[in-house]
Amino acid sequence: MSEKSCSEAARRIAVALDTSQRDQFRRWISWFGPRVGVLKVGLEAFVRWGPAAVEEAKAQAEAIFLDLKLHDIPNTVAGAVRSARALGVRYLTVHAGGGPAMLEAAVEAAGGEVAILAVTLLTHLDDGQLNALDLAGSASRRVERWARLARQAGCAGIVCSPLEAAALRRANPAPFLLVTPGVRPLTAAPGDQRRTATPGQALRAGADLLVIGRPLTRAPDRDVALERIVAEMNTSRRGPP
Repeated sequence: MSEKSCSEAARRIAVALDTSQRDQFRRWISWFGPRVGVLKVGLEAFVRWGPAAVEEAKAQAEAIFLDLKLHDIPNTVAGAVRSARALGVRYLTVHAGGGPAMLEAAVEAAGGEVAILAVTLLTHLDDGQLNALDLAGSASRRVERWARLARQAGCAGIVCSPLEAAALRRANPAPFLLVTPGVRPLTAAPGDQRRTATPGQALRAGADLLVIGRPLTRAPDRDVALERIVAEMNTSRRGPP
């Protein structure tokens, strides 16, 4: 896939720029920026370089997804959202577990300029992990409840496992966004993710934006890896988010 050839399917990919190596970060934004719709700046890069990481990525990206998973009292989260808004990011994550007041404060602070995405349940957590945390009920039930809270608070969408996307889409029709990490091509190892699906499965389930990191950034041949993922997505196309 050549530079400046970002397809409709590729615009649904958010590449996770998870590195603390500045040279590597710059290579990734330079290579992926013209080829996918979204670059995701997460905790590893943001903690290391702060807003400079966002500014560098913005120079190459159609859109920036700032993945900080904010989780604090409403006033503190609102202040952080206003700071992210000033950076010009399109998407920003907060934790649904912060509760309705925190979610509402984030949405208000976003002022319609940033799409607030509520993280429901991290994809490395499954029913066994929830039991160890003494959190009653299944992962799917918890995700459904927190998705409802996020929608009622005015969030633009949620971050969820692709395994829950189909049920969540039925309960939360568009334009409510479903953003799915834990997307792994058939040839990729799951790593530390437990609740995963392929790109095609995620789209068929109703996902709008697929977060993909290591299967692309660590691929021996990024061109081949991206082409394969886009080809699979093109067989499972949905309308634009």
